[in-house]
Amino acid sequence: MFPNCLSPTHRSLDITDKNGVVRYIRRESVDTIIHCAALTNIRYCEEHREETFNVNVNGTRALMEALASSRGERPYFVYVSTACVFPGDSLDKYYSEEDLPYPKNFYAVTKLVGECVATSFSKSLDVLVVRTNFIERRKWPYPKAFTDRFATYLYSDQVAKTAKCLVEERMTGLVHVCGDKKMSMFQFARLTDHEVKPMTLQGYSGPPLTVNMSLTSSKIPPIRFETTPQSLGD
Repeated sequence: MFPNCLSPTHRSLDITDKNGVVRYIRRESVDTIIHCAALTNIRYCEEHREETFNVNVNGTRALMEALASSRGERPYFVYVSTACVFPGDSLDKYYSEEDLPYPKNFYAVTKLVGECVATSFSKSLDVLVVRTNFIERRKWPYPKAFTDRFATYLYSDQVAKTAKCLVEERMTGLVHVCGDKKMSMFQFARLTDHEVKPMTLQGYSGPPLTVNMSLTSSKIPPIRFETTPQSLGD
């Protein structure tokens, strides 16, 4: 989607290393960042809170401080957040940009704090916060999936296409990038693996989960969810 972009690995750019981040941004003359790096495993985040906060919050701040201090035209920063910042208790709800976030677990707390960090730089940077919910277009990675957990899912390439349009328009503020079809996690998983077994939240033990991750947007139209042979993976 971005043929000339830089996509450093964790080994080549540790976002929690402030000095390393400054050196990288200055060396590469970076003027736009699409920030997708984060710890996202909910159980891991709950059990490793200090590390999670350091990556998801302090890492975001390090990137923004370095970008804000870079030379040249006004920089642009896109922060990729999550539908999990909402409580998700009402199964009929579609959360819009105007709805009040209320995270259920530590991962979601750090993503919401990251949003606040991002918007706090709006005087020195053009900032866009994108809330979304996506997975790679490949085989579902788990043996089971919840029949009673819901979202307006997209595949990662669909989100990337939309993000490219938003970047080209240089949109700022907050926007929800979501699919036009609400489905259970089980329905979504079955698109890529017909052997996936159903499970319910009754059989789950772990940190609290956002049950309904369905989004809508007052800024852009929902994205048509694409179910193609490519979706079936290998």
